Amino acid sequence: MTFSAIQIILVFIVAFIVAIDQFDFLESLYQPIVTGAVIGAILGDLQTGLIVGGTYQLMTIGNMPVGGAQPPNAVIGGIMATVFAISSGLEPTAAVGLAVPFALIGQYMVTLLFTVMSPLMSLSDKYAEKAEPKGIVTINWLAMAALGLLFAVVCLAGLFGGSALGTTLSNFADKYQWVMNGLSAAGGMMRFVGFAILLRMMLSNDLWGIYFAGFALATVIGYVDGLGGSALLLIAFVGIAIALYDFQTRTAMKSAGLGAGSTGGDEDGI
Repeated sequence: MTFSAIQIILVFIVAFIVAIDQFDFLESLYQPIVTGAVIGAILGDLQTGLIVGGTYQLMTIGNMPVGGAQPPNAVIGGIMATVFAISSGLEPTAAVGLAVPFALIGQYMVTLLFTVMSPLMSLSDKYAEKAEPKGIVTINWLAMAALGLLFAVVCLAGLFGGSALGTTLSNFADKYQWVMNGLSAAGGMMRFVGFAILLRMMLSNDLWGIYFAGFALATVIGYVDGLGGSALLLIAFVGIAIALYDFQTRTAMKSAGLGAGSTGGDEDGI
């Protein structure tokens, strides 16, 4: 299947926008069920785009980036799965499988870009100290442009190279496994850093005991055969109940004026 210049340009624009949306706009335009429909419409087969996008969406429902740890990228994977299904006439499941190498490359690119941009955060701090918001805005625009350009180039390469490029990417990953292992290790460490930062901002000092108790209980039950799935779900509901009770109690106390003298602060959560 040959693509017109208009189709190529539109695929480039869509890939550029949804790549930024995944981390900045957050309008869910990057979800495979959306990108599949849009790319399908551009390539002249909206129905196939919807089917492939829905199939890929089901595969990525449980994928959630934590801190700097990234799952296989759903943006590139969803776009390339749709391209393969329409251009090569593949079944949705086969197209999704063929797009996995591109999703993995997207995962590594995001981790690499995050690593490259990390030193610039100190520069943003300096701009903030000098009250120069334009410098911070410029860094943000630079990061978004780099991310969108990387994703768009990979999608165009897949558009022209097709399955042959996917095979080449798989062979590269196998040949230079140490590079991929290094990126994977870096991403694995970042998930703990990200979770620690999240706890630092949100967890109150008087809730640490509940946190550790829940963690210990979930770990113990997870090792008991037959209790892993259902029991962990019940523990989650118990945690929700405790959180709601604590929230309602604190709200009632504030309404009664008992917390009028509390100023809070970083140490007390949010």
